[in-house]
Amino acid sequence: MVQGTSGLTLQQLRYFVAVASEGSISAAADLIYVAQPSMSAAMKELESRVGRTLLARSARGVTLTAEGAEFLGYARQVLEQVELLEHRYLGRPSARRLLGVSTQHYSFSVDAFVRMVQASGAEEYQFSLRETRTEEIIEDVRTLRSDIGILYRNDFNRKVIDKLLRESRLVFHPLFLADPHIFVSRSNPLASRAKVTLEDLEDLPRLTFDQGANNSFYFAEEVLSTHSSQREIQVSDRATIFNLMIGLGGYTISTGIISDELDPSIVAIPLDIDERIEIGWIDHAAIPLTDQAQRYLQEVRAVVASFGVEVLD
Repeated sequence: MVQGTSGLTLQQLRYFVAVASEGSISAAADLIYVAQPSMSAAMKELESRVGRTLLARSARGVTLTAEGAEFLGYARQVLEQVELLEHRYLGRPSARRLLGVSTQHYSFSVDAFVRMVQASGAEEYQFSLRETRTEEIIEDVRTLRSDIGILYRNDFNRKVIDKLLRESRLVFHPLFLADPHIFVSRSNPLASRAKVTLEDLEDLPRLTFDQGANNSFYFAEEVLSTHSSQREIQVSDRATIFNLMIGLGGYTISTGIISDELDPSIVAIPLDIDERIEIGWIDHAAIPLTDQAQRYLQEVRAVVASFGVEVLD
C-alpha cells in the first residue's frame, strides 16, 4: 500500500492506468482479467478517496478529466518506481515498457525511436509511433494516447499552434532551429546543386502531407504553405512521398535532416529563402514525463546533434 492519508493502493493505480490507456472500463477489465463491476467499483472508490472526478463517463467509454490527466502522470511515476524497486531488490523481471509518440513526418523521429527500442533492453514492451497529421498530434497528446508529440512552428503558424496548445493544456518545448531544405531523389537534376531557389522549383511537382478535413494552411507540415504551385500532390505517408520524389521528380520542403540509413535514395538541398523552422516536442503541462519518454527525447537530441545541428533544450 502507498502510505498516506489518502490510503491509495497500488492496485487502484494499476487499474486506473489501464482504464486511461484503454479508454474503457470494460476493456481495461478484460485486459487485466478483472470483472467489469469490480473495475467500475474500484474507479469510483479511487475518485472518492482523492475527492476528485478523474474520469468522464459516456456511452462511448471514458475520457480523463483535467484532474484525471494530472493524476495519471503521478500514478505512472509511482508504478514505474515500484517496478524499479521490485526489479532491484526482489529480482522480478522488468514490466512491459510503455511509450507513445506522435510526430509529423520526420526521419529523425523514426531514427531516434529505433535507437530507443534497441537500447531499452526490456523483455516486454508496448511502444507506438504515429506519423500523422498536425491536429491529430495535438489531440493524441491531449488525450494521452501519446506521451510526446513532435511538430514545427514558424512565424506563420505560431499564433494558431500556440492557441491550440494552450486550450489543450499542452506545452511546446523548442528542440532545434532548421533552415528549410528541399528533399528530392538522388537522380533529380537539382540533387547536385549547393542551393536552390523557388524559381528552380516552379516546374516540379510539389509534394505535401495531407491534413485531412482540417486542411488549413496553418496545419501544413511544410513552410510556404500559401505559396502557389502549378503542380501539387498531397500524400498521407512518408513512403509514398519518397516514391513520388523518385517516380515524378517531385520535391517537398522540410528540415534538411534525413537519415541515409532509413532514406538512402533521398537528399536534402538548402532552399534559398528567408525562413527558419522551429522543431519542438509537446507534452501535457500537468503530467511529468516517464523515464521511457525521457530516454526517447535523449535519442532525438543525439540524432539531431549528429547532423551538426545545435539542440536548444
